[in-house]
Amino acid sequence: MTNATSEEMQAMRHSDWMTLATEEYRRLDALLAELGNGEWAMPTDCAEWTVRQMVAHLVGAADAGASMRELVHQARLGRTARPGEPGVDGMNAVQVRERGDREPARLRSDLAASGTRAVRRRSGLPAALRALPIPFGPPLGTKPLGYLMGCIYTRDAWMHRVDIARATGRALRLTADHDGRIVADVVAEWARGHGQPYRLTLTGPAGGSWSNGDGETHTLDAVEFCRILSGRAPGSGLLAQPVSF
Repeated sequence: MTNATSEEMQAMRHSDWMTLATEEYRRLDALLAELGNGEWAMPTDCAEWTVRQMVAHLVGAADAGASMRELVHQARLGRTARPGEPGVDGMNAVQVRERGDREPARLRSDLAASGTRAVRRRSGLPAALRALPIPFGPPLGTKPLGYLMGCIYTRDAWMHRVDIARATGRALRLTADHDGRIVADVVAEWARGHGQPYRLTLTGPAGGSWSNGDGETHTLDAVEFCRILSGRAPGSGLLAQPVSF
């Protein structure tokens, strides 16, 4: 377990995210390989999506990470796909609409191939391009392109692996060197977001202990902490401070 204040938590580098993204796509593939055909139709914590639709979204997100042209395509259609809703929701809808009728075996192979291409493309983005501010709209607001290409795409894949494991009752593989690093970065962003004193203990293989002063205290499972901050479960007090996934 990690004991640190929010100020001591080292910021993730782009190369760190790429290492985590490579491993996350590998773990996703291993999980999907376990699923029977019926499990692909199971509902998930994302109420509009079955497991199959969730994987279609993941393929679409990987396609967007692999190709700027595809990213622009999804963003352009996404503006009209879900009028009045955040742009990212429109992009997600486009991803599922364009890939949701694919068979499970193809979705799995497409995710493996697109994930590999996406990491290669994202890894090669120059620092100047990663620094470009992009207006993503709510809930992200304006962020550097590198935040999407490094952090968000990786966190999103990780959280959906959690979703798929929960939906199908499959074991969720968690390790400190992979999942623990993702969770620690979530903690750092959460702490910056609320800016209040806190004491936090997260249990399980991905957990740790963090504090910044003597403030609100929480002890809970590391994955459940992330589910709460993502809006998948209710949270009160400082746990009501959202983090993007």
